[in-house]
Amino acid sequence: MPSVSSLTTRLRRVAPEAIAFGVIGAGNTLLYMAITWALLPIGAVKASVVGTVITTTLAYFANRYWTYRHHTRTALRREYTLFFGFNLIGMVIQSGAIAIGKYGFGLTEETNKYEFMAVTLLGIVIATIFRFWAYRTFVFLKPPVDGHETELAELDAAAGLAELSTEEEPQVTATTR
Repeated sequence: MPSVSSLTTRLRRVAPEAIAFGVIGAGNTLLYMAITWALLPIGAVKASVVGTVITTTLAYFANRYWTYRHHTRTALRREYTLFFGFNLIGMVIQSGAIAIGKYGFGLTEETNKYEFMAVTLLGIVIATIFRFWAYRTFVFLKPPVDGHETELAELDAAAGLAELSTEEEPQVTATTR
């Protein structure tokens, strides 16, 4: 059984990530809800999918360069693929909640807008808990404990983008000319 001091220490380490994740999540949730509300006439499930795709891309960059800026950077392709994959699972959770409301409880877009938004919020809460766990565990890897943590912490968004641009370009050397 963990002691109270070790639990407190662990919470202090996780708290900044959780707060940043929460701020990004709150902003994206508001945007997601606005998109879903505006697109409700095309169908609740379709509106949910469109809102998720837009906010997923925004959330990736916000989390990479703010919440998990101290974590080891891996290839953009790897991170974004995993990030998007876990967000797809989150979207299934969210859209599944909406589908249960629509097809299981008979809610309609015309008469039950507020109920749809409440069901959407419940799906978001469940999906958010899943995403936070998945991002910390699989997408944004913890920095190695080898004395280079300060170097990783000093990397900024511009350095990350510069690193990405050099990954795509082949290196020209005297032997390849």
